Amino acid sequence: MLFFSTWKKWTIVAICVAGVLMSLPNFFAKPGWWPGFVPYTAMNLGLDLRGGSYLLLEVDMQTVVRERLNTIQDQVRARMRQANIQIAGVSARENTVVFQVRDAGQAPEAARLLREIVVMVGGGALGGGTPDLDIQTQPDGTITLTLTETALRDKATQAIQQSIEIVRRRIDETGVNEPQIARQGAARILVQLPGVDDPDRVKRLLGTTARMTFHLLDPNFDPYSGQRPPPGTLLLRADKETLPNGQPAMYAVRQRVEVEGASLTRASAGTNPQSGEWIVNFEFDTIGARRFGDVTRQNVGRPFAIVLDDKVISAPVIREPILGGRGQISGRFTAADAQDLSVLLRAGALPAPLTIVEERTVGPDLGADAIKAGIVSILVGGALVFAFIGWSYGLFGWLACVGLVVNLALTVACLSLLQATLTLPGMAGLLLTLGLSVDANILINERIREEVKAGKTPYAAMEAGYARAFSTIVDSNLTTLLKMLLLFAFGTGAVRGFAVTITLGIITSFFSATVVVRLMMVTWLRARKRERLPV
Repeated sequence: MLFFSTWKKWTIVAICVAGVLMSLPNFFAKPGWWPGFVPYTAMNLGLDLRGGSYLLLEVDMQTVVRERLNTIQDQVRARMRQANIQIAGVSARENTVVFQVRDAGQAPEAARLLREIVVMVGGGALGGGTPDLDIQTQPDGTITLTLTETALRDKATQAIQQSIEIVRRRIDETGVNEPQIARQGAARILVQLPGVDDPDRVKRLLGTTARMTFHLLDPNFDPYSGQRPPPGTLLLRADKETLPNGQPAMYAVRQRVEVEGASLTRASAGTNPQSGEWIVNFEFDTIGARRFGDVTRQNVGRPFAIVLDDKVISAPVIREPILGGRGQISGRFTAADAQDLSVLLRAGALPAPLTIVEERTVGPDLGADAIKAGIVSILVGGALVFAFIGWSYGLFGWLACVGLVVNLALTVACLSLLQATLTLPGMAGLLLTLGLSVDANILINERIREEVKAGKTPYAAMEAGYARAFSTIVDSNLTTLLKMLLLFAFGTGAVRGFAVTITLGIITSFFSATVVVRLMMVTWLRARKRERLPV
């Protein structure tokens, strides 16, 4: 273990030098002599070090269930209409859809048709699963369709996963670096946004469902009549348009969705070259463009409402068929409004509204104080460790201190290359890494000291000391690695960052203790040719 070939020596030196250089971006600006092909990347700072916003969002599961029940009601009406089965009283309450077949003798046939809409859920990739609906038939012709517990859990999981993905898309559009987005509990999403300087805009983006639909207006109903709209017609408010008395304008919108916003493939903010007002340009996919063209061709001269989250953005009159699948949305937008709407449309609609249940803001001054405290703790801890190991083991102890510095530099370099996010737990992990590396060096020096006391020559004592300590170091590092893998697998946010820091620290500490320090010891021993080791 004491022989190092020339190429091994230079490889070890090159790794140490590269580690030191790669850690420099975290402390100094990029120098002019730095080669352009070599990355100069620093670690990202987390919320607790850089400041920013902390949001805890909750998915409205009642909306998810209600939309599923509305879909079931539409399927019931369509199936019964196709089979010429007359029904009455289709309604939804809690997790159940109830209706009555007028001819009770047709109830079994109606139940059979409805079993075709049952979906198997909870089966995983191998299939199987359980039905999402429990269908019950009463002697009087009443049929109930109840969502099962498995179906409710499956809908909740899908809603959370879809919401996390859309939240991530929306935040990525704002340019936030290294956001932390994770599920928390049954129906909540944790969002940490380091360095956000406009948290109100982020809250607006995340609090908007952004479900855009296109509807025709009902020309036969006056929205200001004060009467209840007829079936199939919705009374919706305008988003920004107001009446002379200051009240929001109202529109009688047909409930039927002519074109879904889910068919959009592109949305971007721009200005109208004629009026100079801000608009949002959009483009549909092939299916959406075909449907949009058919609707505009068949309804030339009629108003076409653009609805976003149950508010009418605008209701322009169709002057000619729009066959290219492209259009514009105008609605008295400011530049920020147009940009935000384009972000929402590109990211897609949330499956259900998100409610902010907890909000915290960490100021940059507090983050700077945390960085200073973390650096001081690392310096003080490192100084105490260096003093102890140098006092305990003499020259070999001070060589081990050099290895600790190399270990720290390599760990920081790896974190920088991975563009990892450094948090307070991560800084604690760096300090703990020093302790783990000290353990390895203490084991090695104690074994060497025992061999020296046994009367062995310097080379034999060093060889035996490393050989006896090696297996113990490997065992302890492996057990710690397994713990960190579990933390990474089951933890979130800062816990996973802590696990990554410790994992990299274990690898670099093993290299620095068993390779770098050993090379320095062997080089010193061969240069001085001492008969007794200074340990």
